[in-house]
Parts: sequence; C-alpha cells; structure tokens
Amino acid sequence: MIDAGTSVRDALDGAITAIAAADCWPISDDRSPRLDAEVLFAHVLGIPRVRLLTDDRLMVSGPDVRAVQNAVRRRAVEREPVAYITGARGFRRLELTVDPRVLIPRPETELLVELALARLPRGARVLDVGTGSGAIALALADERPDLHVSASDLSEDALDLARANGQRLGLRVAWLQADLLAGVPDDFDAILSNPPYVADSERSSLAPEILRHEPPDALFAGPDGLDAIRALLAQVAERERVRLVALEHGAGQAGAVAELVRGAGFDSVCSERDLAGIERVVVGTRL
Repeated sequence: MIDAGTSVRDALDGAITAIAAADCWPISDDRSPRLDAEVLFAHVLGIPRVRLLTDDRLMVSGPDVRAVQNAVRRRAVEREPVAYITGARGFRRLELTVDPRVLIPRPETELLVELALARLPRGARVLDVGTGSGAIALALADERPDLHVSASDLSEDALDLARANGQRLGLRVAWLQADLLAGVPDDFDAILSNPPYVADSERSSLAPEILRHEPPDALFAGPDGLDAIRALLAQVAERERVRLVALEHGAGQAGAVAELVRGAGFDSVCSERDLAGIERVVVGTRL
C-alpha cells in the first residue's frame, strides 16, 4: 500500500514487489518488473525516469497517491500492458500513441522496417497492410521521406489512431480502409505487413497481457496462423507491379511463409532473423 508522504523510492520498491509477485509476462524482452514500475511512476508523476533514481527528496503525495496505486493495480492485478496504461510506446525513432484499439508495436517489427529501408528504391510507392498504430508506415515516412507511403487497415478505429499519430508526428502517410488489398489501387511497388499470425490453437498459451487486452483480430489467423498471409499473398500474386513483399511471421512459420511467397510469383525469397535469433521476416523480390 502506498500512503501519502511515502518516498518515491519506497513506493517504487513496493510496486516492483507487487508486479514481480504477479508474475507478469512482459510484452517484450526489454521489460522487467523494475522497468515496468519505473515507467509507470515516471508517467504518473510527469518526470524523467532517471529522476526516480537520483532525487532522494521525491515523495508521493496528493492525487498522485491514488494515481500510482491505480497504475500498479492495472499492471499487477489486471495484467494490463504498460503501453496501454501510459498510452505510449516507442518504435524506432518515434513515440507512438497506443491503446486497446491496436496491437502494441514490438521490437521485432523494427526488423521489418529495417529490411524495407535497405531494399526500397528511391521514390518507391509502399503500402503497409494492417497498419494498426501506423508504426511501420510512420517509421518509413520518418526515415525515408523520399518514399510515397500508404497504410491500410480494416478497422476504422485503428485507422483513427494511426491518423492521429501521423498528424501529431507531422509525417505524411495516405490512410486507407480496406480488407487486405480489396479495393486498394494497383499502383504500389512494395507491400509490407505485420499481419495476424497466431494459430487458434495457441490461444490458451498466450500471456494475460495479450489475451485479455490486445485486439484478437490483430492476433489470430486460423488453425495454423497463416490464413491472413495466404489471403494477402493470393491478392499480391495478381499485382505484377509489386516487386517487393516483406512479411513478419511467427516462430516456426518461416518455411511455410517462404513457400507461399514463392507461390505468389516472387523469384528471390529469403528469411531474416530478429535479435533473438528467430526467423521473423520473409522478404520476396521479383527479378
């Protein structure tokens, strides 16, 4: 329990203990009970994280007491991801607004952006399919202003958030509501996507942070997790202008995804590993 007049250091220690005792499963490997608690406290108190560790005079008082208690409860009891509590998530050079309308951007998705940046020719027209928060499209627009970037999503709620991120960051992206490529103009040189790829059978193995809070339509894709990728590649196969496709996928799916990309008419296909050494992105190019 955090009482008025408790030092921030003591309150922080208590929060770390509560989050650790709840056995919270982190959204990504860069999180820990200590980091979660520090991010939550810094957010509630409106101060840089470093000040939590360097200012011995900091106290929790006034309305901040209840706000800190609520944030820790949401994390430790409700198992809500930190990004949804704070409303923000870093992605490459950007700070994105996120909420339960969209999947929380993961560090492994930065690999998809990195691979695209290295392969896209100057002035290419690029479509990010299933954009969610807009992370991929906005990172491309930020780091390669020469590109003509568009992004689509079936969810109007997700597009509202992505548009808001683009406006706040001052980045130019064309936003489209579409079910994969249905009704989308056939004028793109490259298609990128972090589609749903979790198999229905894996539902029970997911952490509460994911299963309780993140949008299921952005996670699950049929018995083997490849339904969305199959459907997207079937549409890409009919678009000869598309010279590059890059798709994020789950662990153990690289071989199947690579075969689907070859079947869609891409001559050169490779699989790239993320920082954990897991095959994470399949890239196909038409020669």
